[in-house]
Amino acid sequence: MGSARNSTAEAGAGRRTHRVAVLALPGVPPFELGIPSRVFGSAVDGAGQPLYEVTVCTADGRPVLSDAGFTVQPAAGPEALAAADTVILPPTHAMPELARGGPLPPEVTAAIAGIRPGTRLVSICTGSYVLAAAGLLDGRPATTHWNLAPEFRRAYPRVQVDEEVLFVDDGDVLTSAGVAAGVDLCLHLIRRDHGTAVANRAARMCVVPPWRDGGQAQYIDRPVPAPTVATTTATRAWALERLAEPITLGELAAHARMSQRTFTRRFRDEVGMTPVQWLTGQRLEVARQLLESSDLPVDLVAHRAGFGSANSLRQHMRTAFGVSPIAYRRTFGPHTMTPEVIATADAR
Repeated sequence: MGSARNSTAEAGAGRRTHRVAVLALPGVPPFELGIPSRVFGSAVDGAGQPLYEVTVCTADGRPVLSDAGFTVQPAAGPEALAAADTVILPPTHAMPELARGGPLPPEVTAAIAGIRPGTRLVSICTGSYVLAAAGLLDGRPATTHWNLAPEFRRAYPRVQVDEEVLFVDDGDVLTSAGVAAGVDLCLHLIRRDHGTAVANRAARMCVVPPWRDGGQAQYIDRPVPAPTVATTTATRAWALERLAEPITLGELAAHARMSQRTFTRRFRDEVGMTPVQWLTGQRLEVARQLLESSDLPVDLVAHRAGFGSANSLRQHMRTAFGVSPIAYRRTFGPHTMTPEVIATADAR
Protein backbone atom coordinates (compact mmCIF):
# COMPACT_ATOMS: atom_id res chain seq x y z
CA MET A 1 0.00 0.00 0.00
CA GLY A 2 1.37 3.44 -0.91
CA SER A 3 1.22 5.91 1.96
CA ALA A 4 1.60 9.67 1.76
CA ARG A 5 5.13 9.56 3.12
CA ASN A 6 6.24 6.63 0.98
CA SER A 7 4.84 8.13 -2.22
CA THR A 8 6.43 11.50 -1.53
CA ALA A 9 9.79 9.94 -0.70
CA GLU A 10 9.74 7.81 -3.85
CA ALA A 11 9.03 10.80 -6.05
CA GLY A 12 11.67 12.87 -4.33
CA ALA A 13 14.28 10.15 -4.67
CA GLY A 14 13.53 9.67 -8.36
CA ARG A 15 12.38 6.08 -7.90
CA ARG A 16 9.52 4.46 -9.77
CA THR A 17 6.06 6.00 -9.85
CA HIS A 18 3.15 4.63 -7.87
CA ARG A 19 1.61 1.80 -9.91
CA VAL A 20 -2.18 1.80 -10.31
CA ALA A 21 -3.95 -1.14 -11.94
CA VAL A 22 -7.54 -0.67 -13.11
CA LEU A 23 -9.44 -3.95 -13.51
CA ALA A 24 -11.87 -3.77 -16.44
CA LEU A 25 -14.62 -6.37 -16.09
CA PRO A 26 -17.25 -7.27 -18.70
CA GLY A 27 -19.98 -4.63 -18.80
CA VAL A 28 -17.73 -1.86 -17.48
CA PRO A 29 -19.06 1.68 -18.06
CA PRO A 30 -16.47 3.65 -20.12
CA PHE A 31 -16.80 6.79 -18.02
CA GLU A 32 -15.91 5.11 -14.74
CA LEU A 33 -13.20 3.05 -16.44
CA GLY A 34 -11.49 6.21 -17.66
CA ILE A 35 -11.59 8.14 -14.37
CA PRO A 36 -8.36 6.75 -12.83
CA SER A 37 -6.27 7.28 -15.97
CA ARG A 38 -7.51 10.84 -16.38
CA VAL A 39 -7.26 11.96 -12.76
CA PHE A 40 -4.06 10.17 -11.70
CA GLY A 41 -2.51 11.04 -15.05
CA SER A 42 -2.89 14.72 -14.15
CA ALA A 43 -0.81 14.44 -10.96
CA VAL A 44 2.83 15.51 -11.34
CA ASP A 45 5.71 16.00 -8.92
CA GLY A 46 7.94 19.01 -8.34
CA ALA A 47 9.82 18.40 -11.58
CA GLY A 48 6.64 18.01 -13.59
CA GLN A 49 7.03 14.22 -13.80
CA PRO A 50 4.07 11.82 -13.45
CA LEU A 51 3.46 10.56 -9.94
CA TYR A 52 1.35 7.58 -11.02
CA GLU A 53 1.57 4.90 -13.68
CA VAL A 54 -1.93 3.69 -14.59
CA THR A 55 -2.51 0.37 -16.37
CA VAL A 56 -5.89 -0.95 -17.52
CA CYS A 57 -6.00 -4.73 -17.27
CA THR A 58 -8.50 -7.58 -17.39
CA ALA A 59 -8.79 -10.72 -15.29
CA ASP A 60 -7.47 -12.96 -18.10
CA GLY A 61 -5.70 -10.49 -20.40
CA ARG A 62 -8.43 -10.70 -23.03
CA PRO A 63 -10.60 -7.81 -24.32
CA VAL A 64 -13.92 -7.18 -22.56
CA LEU A 65 -17.15 -5.70 -23.88
CA SER A 66 -18.12 -2.42 -22.21
CA ASP A 67 -21.72 -1.57 -21.42
CA ALA A 68 -21.56 1.01 -24.23
CA GLY A 69 -21.21 -1.75 -26.82
CA PHE A 70 -17.56 -1.40 -27.74
CA THR A 71 -14.64 -3.59 -26.78
CA VAL A 72 -11.95 -2.54 -24.31
CA GLN A 73 -8.49 -3.76 -25.28
CA PRO A 74 -6.46 -4.06 -22.06
CA ALA A 75 -2.80 -3.21 -21.74
CA ALA A 76 -2.18 -6.18 -19.45
CA GLY A 77 -3.66 -9.19 -17.72
CA PRO A 78 -3.81 -10.21 -14.05
CA GLU A 79 -0.05 -9.78 -13.68
CA ALA A 80 -0.67 -6.01 -13.48
CA LEU A 81 -2.77 -6.57 -10.35
CA ALA A 82 0.05 -8.52 -8.70
CA ALA A 83 2.53 -5.70 -9.42
CA ALA A 84 0.27 -2.79 -8.42
CA ASP A 85 0.51 -0.51 -5.41
CA THR A 86 -3.17 0.42 -5.84
CA VAL A 87 -5.88 -1.67 -7.52
CA ILE A 88 -9.06 0.07 -8.68
CA LEU A 89 -12.30 -1.73 -9.50
CA PRO A 90 -14.77 0.23 -11.64
CA PRO A 91 -18.36 -1.06 -11.77
CA THR A 92 -19.65 -3.85 -13.96
CA HIS A 93 -23.15 -4.16 -15.41
CA ALA A 94 -22.69 -7.72 -16.64
CA MET A 95 -22.63 -9.67 -13.37
CA PRO A 96 -26.21 -9.55 -12.03
CA GLU A 97 -25.47 -12.46 -9.70
CA LEU A 98 -23.40 -10.12 -7.53
CA ALA A 99 -26.54 -8.16 -6.64
CA ARG A 100 -27.82 -11.34 -4.98
CA GLY A 101 -24.57 -12.06 -3.16
CA GLY A 102 -23.53 -14.62 -5.76
CA PRO A 103 -19.94 -15.71 -6.44
CA LEU A 104 -17.42 -14.01 -8.68
CA PRO A 105 -16.41 -15.71 -11.93
CA PRO A 106 -13.42 -18.04 -11.34
CA GLU A 107 -11.02 -15.94 -13.41
CA VAL A 108 -11.90 -12.80 -11.41
CA THR A 109 -11.48 -14.66 -8.11
CA ALA A 110 -8.08 -15.92 -9.24
CA ALA A 111 -6.98 -12.46 -10.40
CA ILE A 112 -7.97 -10.83 -7.10
CA ALA A 113 -6.27 -13.60 -5.15
CA GLY A 114 -3.02 -12.64 -6.89
CA ILE A 115 -3.02 -9.11 -5.46
CA ARG A 116 -0.14 -8.63 -3.02
CA PRO A 117 -1.03 -8.24 0.68
CA GLY A 118 -1.02 -4.56 1.68
CA THR A 119 -2.00 -3.32 -1.77
CA ARG A 120 -4.44 -0.42 -1.60
CA LEU A 121 -7.87 -1.49 -2.88
CA VAL A 122 -10.33 1.01 -4.35
CA SER A 123 -13.81 0.64 -5.83
CA ILE A 124 -15.82 3.10 -7.89
CA CYS A 125 -19.62 2.94 -7.60
CA THR A 126 -20.78 -0.70 -7.81
CA GLY A 127 -17.21 -1.91 -8.03
CA SER A 128 -17.87 -2.30 -4.30
CA TYR A 129 -19.93 -5.40 -5.17
CA VAL A 130 -16.77 -7.06 -6.49
CA LEU A 131 -14.82 -6.26 -3.32
CA ALA A 132 -17.75 -7.46 -1.18
CA ALA A 133 -18.16 -10.68 -3.17
CA ALA A 134 -14.45 -11.37 -2.63
CA GLY A 135 -14.96 -10.96 1.13
CA LEU A 136 -12.71 -7.90 1.26
CA LEU A 137 -15.34 -5.62 2.80
CA ASP A 138 -16.49 -7.94 5.59
CA GLY A 139 -16.73 -6.01 8.83
CA ARG A 140 -15.55 -2.81 7.18
CA PRO A 141 -17.27 0.51 6.41
CA ALA A 142 -18.01 1.08 2.73
CA THR A 143 -20.30 2.94 0.37
CA THR A 144 -21.87 2.46 -3.02
CA HIS A 145 -24.47 4.25 -5.14
CA TRP A 146 -27.22 5.48 -2.81
CA ASN A 147 -29.95 3.97 -4.99
CA LEU A 148 -28.46 0.49 -4.56
CA ALA A 149 -27.67 0.66 -0.84
CA PRO A 150 -30.69 -1.42 0.29
CA GLU A 151 -29.86 -4.13 -2.26
CA PHE A 152 -26.19 -4.04 -1.26
CA ARG A 153 -27.09 -4.48 2.42
CA ARG A 154 -29.26 -7.49 1.66
CA ALA A 155 -26.61 -9.13 -0.51
CA TYR A 156 -23.68 -8.39 1.82
CA PRO A 157 -24.94 -8.02 5.40
CA ARG A 158 -21.42 -8.13 6.87
CA VAL A 159 -20.51 -4.81 5.22
CA GLN A 160 -21.10 -1.58 7.17
CA VAL A 161 -22.81 0.44 4.43
CA ASP A 162 -22.99 4.24 4.57
CA GLU A 163 -24.89 5.58 1.55
CA GLU A 164 -24.78 9.21 2.69
CA VAL A 165 -21.11 9.85 1.88
CA LEU A 166 -19.29 10.38 -1.43
CA PHE A 167 -16.55 7.97 -0.44
CA VAL A 168 -15.22 5.98 2.51
CA ASP A 169 -11.51 5.89 3.32
CA ASP A 170 -10.83 2.87 5.54
CA GLY A 171 -7.07 3.00 5.19
CA ASP A 172 -6.07 0.31 2.71
CA VAL A 173 -9.61 -0.18 1.35
CA LEU A 174 -11.55 2.75 -0.12
CA THR A 175 -14.97 2.81 -1.76
CA SER A 176 -16.82 5.56 -3.61
CA ALA A 177 -20.40 6.35 -4.48
CA GLY A 178 -21.73 6.57 -8.03
CA VAL A 179 -20.01 7.91 -11.14
CA ALA A 180 -18.51 11.35 -10.37
CA ALA A 181 -17.75 10.31 -6.79
CA GLY A 182 -15.02 8.20 -8.37
CA VAL A 183 -13.37 11.47 -9.38
CA ASP A 184 -13.70 12.72 -5.79
CA LEU A 185 -12.07 9.57 -4.46
CA CYS A 186 -9.15 9.65 -6.93
CA LEU A 187 -8.48 13.29 -6.01
CA HIS A 188 -8.68 12.32 -2.34
CA LEU A 189 -6.01 9.66 -2.91
CA ILE A 190 -3.74 12.17 -4.63
CA ARG A 191 -4.32 14.58 -1.73
CA ARG A 192 -3.58 11.81 0.76
CA ASP A 193 -0.43 10.76 -1.08
CA HIS A 194 1.00 14.14 -2.08
CA GLY A 195 -0.97 16.95 -0.45
CA THR A 196 -3.56 19.54 -1.36
CA ALA A 197 -1.48 21.54 -3.84
CA VAL A 198 -0.82 18.56 -6.11
CA ALA A 199 -4.46 17.41 -5.88
CA ASN A 200 -5.76 20.91 -6.63
CA ARG A 201 -3.60 21.19 -9.75
CA ALA A 202 -4.78 17.77 -10.92
CA ALA A 203 -8.37 18.92 -10.38
CA ARG A 204 -7.77 22.08 -12.41
CA MET A 205 -6.30 20.02 -15.25
CA CYS A 206 -9.46 17.88 -15.22
CA VAL A 207 -11.69 20.97 -14.86
CA VAL A 208 -13.44 19.56 -11.79
CA PRO A 209 -13.79 20.89 -8.24
CA PRO A 210 -10.94 19.72 -6.01
CA TRP A 211 -13.39 18.98 -3.19
CA ARG A 212 -17.16 18.66 -3.06
CA ASP A 213 -18.99 19.52 0.14
CA GLY A 214 -21.33 17.06 1.73
CA GLY A 215 -22.22 13.57 0.63
CA GLN A 216 -24.77 11.61 -1.37
CA ALA A 217 -27.56 13.04 0.76
CA GLN A 218 -27.64 16.07 -1.52
CA TYR A 219 -28.23 13.86 -4.59
CA ILE A 220 -30.91 11.54 -3.25
CA ASP A 221 -34.26 12.08 -4.97
CA ARG A 222 -36.50 14.30 -2.87
CA PRO A 223 -39.48 16.55 -3.61
CA VAL A 224 -38.28 19.79 -5.14
CA PRO A 225 -38.86 22.67 -2.68
CA ALA A 226 -41.02 25.57 -3.70
CA PRO A 227 -39.11 28.49 -5.27
CA THR A 228 -39.95 30.66 -2.28
CA VAL A 229 -38.20 28.32 0.16
CA ALA A 230 -34.91 29.82 1.36
CA THR A 231 -31.65 27.90 1.03
CA THR A 232 -28.38 28.01 2.96
CA THR A 233 -26.24 28.79 -0.11
CA ALA A 234 -25.78 32.50 0.61
CA THR A 235 -25.03 31.79 4.27
CA ARG A 236 -22.34 29.28 3.34
CA ALA A 237 -20.73 31.87 1.07
CA TRP A 238 -20.95 34.42 3.90
CA ALA A 239 -19.31 32.00 6.33
CA LEU A 240 -16.46 31.19 3.93
CA GLU A 241 -15.48 34.87 3.98
CA ARG A 242 -15.29 34.80 7.79
CA LEU A 243 -13.66 31.49 8.65
CA ALA A 244 -11.00 33.22 10.76
CA GLU A 245 -13.71 34.61 13.03
CA PRO A 246 -15.80 32.72 15.61
CA ILE A 247 -19.11 31.76 13.98
CA THR A 248 -21.97 30.34 16.02
CA LEU A 249 -24.93 28.32 14.84
CA GLY A 250 -27.15 31.19 15.95
CA GLU A 251 -25.26 33.63 13.71
CA LEU A 252 -25.54 31.29 10.74
CA ALA A 253 -29.27 30.83 11.29
CA ALA A 254 -29.78 34.57 11.76
CA HIS A 255 -27.96 35.31 8.50
CA ALA A 256 -30.21 32.82 6.71
CA ARG A 257 -33.25 34.30 8.50
CA MET A 258 -34.30 30.94 9.88
CA SER A 259 -34.66 29.38 13.28
CA GLN A 260 -31.68 27.29 14.33
CA ARG A 261 -33.72 24.11 14.04
CA THR A 262 -34.94 24.91 10.52
CA PHE A 263 -31.50 26.06 9.43
CA THR A 264 -29.82 22.89 10.72
CA ARG A 265 -32.39 20.66 9.01
CA ARG A 266 -32.16 22.51 5.70
CA PHE A 267 -28.36 22.63 5.87
CA ARG A 268 -28.19 18.84 6.31
CA ASP A 269 -30.58 18.33 3.41
CA GLU A 270 -28.48 20.52 1.12
CA VAL A 271 -24.95 19.67 2.21
CA GLY A 272 -25.22 16.26 3.85
CA MET A 273 -23.66 17.25 7.20
CA THR A 274 -24.27 19.57 10.13
CA PRO A 275 -23.20 23.23 10.01
CA VAL A 276 -20.53 22.59 12.65
CA GLN A 277 -19.07 19.65 10.70
CA TRP A 278 -19.03 21.73 7.52
CA LEU A 279 -17.33 24.68 9.22
CA THR A 280 -14.68 22.41 10.71
CA GLY A 281 -14.01 20.84 7.32
CA GLN A 282 -13.65 24.21 5.62
CA ARG A 283 -11.28 25.42 8.31
CA LEU A 284 -9.17 22.28 8.04
CA GLU A 285 -8.82 22.89 4.30
CA VAL A 286 -7.64 26.46 4.96
CA ALA A 287 -5.16 25.16 7.55
CA ARG A 288 -3.81 22.52 5.18
CA GLN A 289 -3.32 25.04 2.39
CA LEU A 290 -1.49 27.42 4.73
CA LEU A 291 0.73 24.63 6.07
CA GLU A 292 1.60 23.55 2.54
CA SER A 293 2.12 26.95 0.96
CA SER A 294 3.55 29.15 3.74
CA ASP A 295 6.05 29.23 6.57
CA LEU A 296 3.59 30.86 8.97
CA PRO A 297 3.90 29.70 12.61
CA VAL A 298 1.33 27.09 13.59
CA ASP A 299 -0.29 29.55 16.02
CA LEU A 300 -0.93 31.99 13.16
CA VAL A 301 -2.16 29.20 10.85
CA ALA A 302 -4.62 28.18 13.56
CA HIS A 303 -5.82 31.77 13.95
CA ARG A 304 -6.28 32.36 10.21
CA ALA A 305 -8.13 29.07 9.82
CA GLY A 306 -10.50 29.95 12.65
CA PHE A 307 -9.38 27.39 15.24
CA GLY A 308 -8.29 30.02 17.74
CA SER A 309 -5.25 28.17 19.09
CA ALA A 310 -2.52 25.82 17.96
CA ASN A 311 -3.76 23.22 20.44
CA SER A 312 -7.25 23.26 18.90
CA LEU A 313 -5.77 22.91 15.41
CA ARG A 314 -3.59 20.00 16.56
CA GLN A 315 -6.58 18.19 18.04
CA HIS A 316 -8.69 18.63 14.91
CA MET A 317 -5.87 17.60 12.55
CA ARG A 318 -5.07 14.51 14.59
CA THR A 319 -8.74 13.53 14.57
CA ALA A 320 -9.22 14.17 10.85
CA PHE A 321 -5.83 13.19 9.40
CA GLY A 322 -3.98 11.35 12.15
CA VAL A 323 -1.04 13.80 12.11
CA SER A 324 -0.01 17.02 13.82
CA PRO A 325 0.35 20.32 11.92
CA ILE A 326 4.15 20.10 12.19
CA ALA A 327 4.21 16.54 10.82
CA TYR A 328 1.86 17.55 8.01
CA ARG A 329 4.07 20.52 7.05
CA ARG A 330 7.18 18.32 7.18
CA THR A 331 5.63 16.07 4.55
CA PHE A 332 3.78 18.57 2.36
CA GLY A 333 5.34 21.94 3.21
CA PRO A 334 6.48 24.64 0.77
CA HIS A 335 9.97 23.12 0.44
CA THR A 336 8.51 20.31 -1.69
CA MET A 337 7.37 22.58 -4.56
CA THR A 338 9.19 25.71 -5.70
CA PRO A 339 7.22 28.66 -7.16
CA GLU A 340 8.86 28.09 -10.54
CA VAL A 341 7.79 24.44 -10.63
CA ILE A 342 4.27 25.30 -9.50
CA ALA A 343 3.94 27.93 -12.26
CA THR A 344 5.20 25.43 -14.81
CA ALA A 345 2.79 22.73 -13.67
CA ASP A 346 -0.16 25.16 -13.65
CA ALA A 347 0.61 26.18 -17.23
CA ARG A 348 0.58 22.61 -18.50
